Amino acid sequence: MKIAVPINSDNYIDGHFGHCESYGIYSISEDNKITDVKTMASPQGCGCKSDIASVLATDGVTVMLAGGIGGGAINVLNSCGIDVVRGCSGKADDVVKLYIDGQVHDSGSSCHQHESHDHEGHTCGHNQN
Repeated sequence: MKIAVPINSDNYIDGHFGHCESYGIYSISEDNKITDVKTMASPQGCGCKSDIASVLATDGVTVMLAGGIGGGAINVLNSCGIDVVRGCSGKADDVVKLYIDGQVHDSGSSCHQHESHDHEGHTCGHNQN
């Protein structure tokens, strides 16, 4: 599995998918370990109007962990076979690890202020069991 995360230069999830500096692409092994991380430059412009979804899909990405993201970008990503998890923020490495541990779920909103909480410096829609 490969997971993409829109990031800024400090490797934090960018709050606006269409304006991120780059994408962190995480390769995940069958035993849920991060085996590789690479950075892909972000094209200029809106995420729903760029070709980033097809580029990510061609690279094998099947999940996008995003903060704020519009419906158009979600539709384009979904049409390329990429599931979108909205409402994530914080250090990308930490959120990816939480996701592969089953602790991060879609917030249901493009804005991570709804149904989210702070967890060690990041917020996302995860279950607290």
